[in-house]
Amino acid sequence: MTQAGTRRWWALGAVAAAQLMVGIDLTIVNIALPSMQQDLGMSDPARQWVITLFALGYGGFLLLGGRMSDLIGRRRALLIGLTGFAAASALGGAATSGSMLLAGRALQGVFGALLTPAVLATLAASFPLPAERGKAFGIYGAVMGSASGLGVLAGGVLTQYLDWRWSMYVNVPIAVLAAAGILYAVRPAPRTSGVRVDVLGALLATAGLMAVVFGFARAESDGWGAQVTYASLDAGVALLAAFLAVQARVSNPLLPLRVLQDRKRGGSYLAVFSLAIGMFAALFFLTFYLQTVRHYSPIKAGLSFLPLTVGLMVGVRAVSRLLAKASVRALICPGLLTIAAGLALLGWLQPDSSYWLHVMPVFLLVGLGTGWVLVTANSTATLGAGSDSAVAGAMVMTSQQVGASLGTALLSTVAAGHGFNVASRGAAAFLCVAAVVVYWVLSERSPDHSRWKLPSRSMRL
Repeated sequence: MTQAGTRRWWALGAVAAAQLMVGIDLTIVNIALPSMQQDLGMSDPARQWVITLFALGYGGFLLLGGRMSDLIGRRRALLIGLTGFAAASALGGAATSGSMLLAGRALQGVFGALLTPAVLATLAASFPLPAERGKAFGIYGAVMGSASGLGVLAGGVLTQYLDWRWSMYVNVPIAVLAAAGILYAVRPAPRTSGVRVDVLGALLATAGLMAVVFGFARAESDGWGAQVTYASLDAGVALLAAFLAVQARVSNPLLPLRVLQDRKRGGSYLAVFSLAIGMFAALFFLTFYLQTVRHYSPIKAGLSFLPLTVGLMVGVRAVSRLLAKASVRALICPGLLTIAAGLALLGWLQPDSSYWLHVMPVFLLVGLGTGWVLVTANSTATLGAGSDSAVAGAMVMTSQQVGASLGTALLSTVAAGHGFNVASRGAAAFLCVAAVVVYWVLSERSPDHSRWKLPSRSMRL
């Protein structure tokens, strides 16, 4: 293998580590929250903002982060994102008050939103050949899909054996190693010519996405009938509608509508949105079940999530080999149905159910389907996107973040009124319907990996 070829795989390791850091932080503080609250004297409403502010910063700024990656260059976006994320993590870990912790979490989300689109754009440019692309996105999908489960495990271990502050500090050495790998392996790429920041579009998209995520977060805590909930959701929908109208008219849109109008990308975004609803529902319910119903310790609860990672690795390995051979819909739809099967099984869980016979199969099925869908969707979204690679990749994570927020809020409401068994079966039914819709959207006319040709040399890293 040539030196350039070797460096590409080092680059994959570096950006995968960077994304793992961001993904872990979506869940790592969940178990540490009670310790954070007690140590810093935070109220119950303030405690919830530790989760919400990260989601607001991350979900709200992803599209702008994608365009900034094009404007300043992928390599620079990666390094700025890593540096900012590490600094924000150190700020949160050193917090002497609740407000200082919240500031750190919000900044983590913002810098993570700059980092993730640059990661996906780097992968898309570094691995254009179908066979290599499948392997590279397979590794990325494994990292991305296992991050939530690893976050729960890491949060339990660090909180129980060290201190809650290490759930923040742990990001600093990861960021340093990832940055060193990027400096070594990722060559500076020319900035995309003619890129301008659509200021109005950026304001509308960021405000709209933040309003939607905030509305879902308040629905979980205050209820769907609360004024703050429906006012936020109404404002979010109106702002996003205005955003799309602006994008159709400006010469340098933040999100070119051709990205959304491409059927293969639209189907991928819908699949990831649906996956997030199901996966985060499973994680939320099983975390509650293991710690509250079965009274598992944080360590034991975290270890119980390991089969999720095993299932995910199996799914990633299987689909990576098929990525260049099968159509997109033949890959994505079975993955969604596999997650649905796991959620249906979760719907029959009882307080005295066996972990090995009932809980572990749920983790395995959800992990298998998640790995299957994530690899295909992430690769498809950036396939042949050219100068739109960063923003096309950002839309994947935006879909996931909005889906996770909606799923947590909606299914928590159903669970509160009817039990998590009913909520799980409802999520399973939703994913079955989603699989049918995605199958229709991803028509045979949509391009797939097996028919995609190598881009010109100027489009490669």
